[in-house]
Amino acid sequence: MDSQPQRTLVLGGTRSGKSAHAEGLLRGDGPVDYLATARRDPGDAEWSARIAEHVARRPAHWRTTEVPVASDLAAFLRAADPGDPPILVDDIATWVTGALDDTGWDRANRPITVRDDLVAAVSQCRARVVLVSAEVGLGVVPSTSSGRLFRDELGALNADLAAQCDEVLLLVAGIPLRLR
Repeated sequence: MDSQPQRTLVLGGTRSGKSAHAEGLLRGDGPVDYLATARRDPGDAEWSARIAEHVARRPAHWRTTEVPVASDLAAFLRAADPGDPPILVDDIATWVTGALDDTGWDRANRPITVRDDLVAAVSQCRARVVLVSAEVGLGVVPSTSSGRLFRDELGALNADLAAQCDEVLLLVAGIPLRLR
């Protein structure tokens, strides 16, 4: 068995340290393709500060590509070759938010097609890939339909991605627990 997993999923709650841990899995002297899924909103100073915090933490030699369009993430993963730098996707929860923004926050218009496309792209990715996602199944049941839709979509996607990954980690209070 290879000492390094081909596909890793790093799950965790809010401020659990999941992004920093995932970055640590790929730290070294080599390049990394960092795929940022967040959509920028110039009117949201707090969101911009969160993005800046992530950018400041990354090594300067890592290449950042913003992939706010849901289908762009799958296309990038499919285009990767075995000799390419490892890929870090941060994060799947903001990707789901964007997919729901694009399709409408309505159960009748669920983003099943893009979700299935992403799972297939992860399974076919020929470069090492580390995915970061929020674990939302341990919290309270959201009181709004859109909140429940987000939780359900992300939870199902996390399960589908975990099935494709060699390694699955859960960060709790900054401590990584190996699930697989």
